[in-house]
Amino acid sequence: MVNKDKATIDLIYEPIQPHLVQVEDRLRALAPKGHPALLDLLRHVTVSSGKRMRPAITLLASRFHPNDGELAITMAAAVELLHLASLVHDDTVDNSPVRRGLATVSNLWGRDVAVQLGDYLFATSAVFVCDTNNVRVIRRFSETIKDLATGELIEGFGTFQWDHTYEQYKERIYSKTASLFRTAAESGAILSGATEETIQALSRYGYSLGMAFQIVDDILDFDGTQEEVGKPVGHDLLQGVLTLPSMLLLQRYPDNNPVIGLFRGEDTEGNRQKALDMIHNSTIIEESHAVARDFRDDATSALGGLPDIEARRSLHALASYVLERRR
Repeated sequence: MVNKDKATIDLIYEPIQPHLVQVEDRLRALAPKGHPALLDLLRHVTVSSGKRMRPAITLLASRFHPNDGELAITMAAAVELLHLASLVHDDTVDNSPVRRGLATVSNLWGRDVAVQLGDYLFATSAVFVCDTNNVRVIRRFSETIKDLATGELIEGFGTFQWDHTYEQYKERIYSKTASLFRTAAESGAILSGATEETIQALSRYGYSLGMAFQIVDDILDFDGTQEEVGKPVGHDLLQGVLTLPSMLLLQRYPDNNPVIGLFRGEDTEGNRQKALDMIHNSTIIEESHAVARDFRDDATSALGGLPDIEARRSLHALASYVLERRR
């Protein structure tokens, strides 16, 4: 994160900073004593420049009803562990050498260790959730694990296919990304003892924010730089993954489209560059941002009936940040 980016996040997280530190403490204390190799692995994935956005959402969502914060801290740690587990597995499946500027677990320790570490993180996150003793939250969390796996399976089976619909795209990005944002917000509200109306408002916020987040990620794959996003520009295309900008390109130019050529394995690098040029020389990036903005607006609209407290203002600011971020 550049300094300006970090300053923005620090300001947004200010109301929950002490509790976020406690979440970090729980992540650092994961490794059982007497297992230095596991300690090295866990340090590698937990000590990072990540923004901790999902646990921050859990903590902020817990502020709309009086509570001591302990259950929210436990849940926030679980949410971040689930996120980290999914990243470790994703990097392993994708053969990614780098994540956030650091070598991936699979790159340093091998694929077998990476899979096992991902499983360890998944299991530990489930233990944390069970510690809340809240059946509704445990069920929601279990459904989210299923959603994440479903999203990755859908993406995997759908690679190098160019006939996806927008509805299928939304279903996929909900499963692989927005489901965890929704759970982060919803669980924080539930564990605080908030009213059902507040729970549903924050659940909607999490859903829409997560959708906006993933669409911005997909835009940055075309509009960012390798330094910003940590991977080559057009990486999703090379992996055969159809995202919103490439879908819009296919709709606009149905004949002799470079995406189709690339997906057929024809002149991969040439067609990748041609697709990038065509997208940059059109309004597709702006149109994609408009879709993300609609989801952002729905997220902030969901906050409309909630009390005007620091947490609500932070959630509102976070929604704006998600739309403007460059990494």
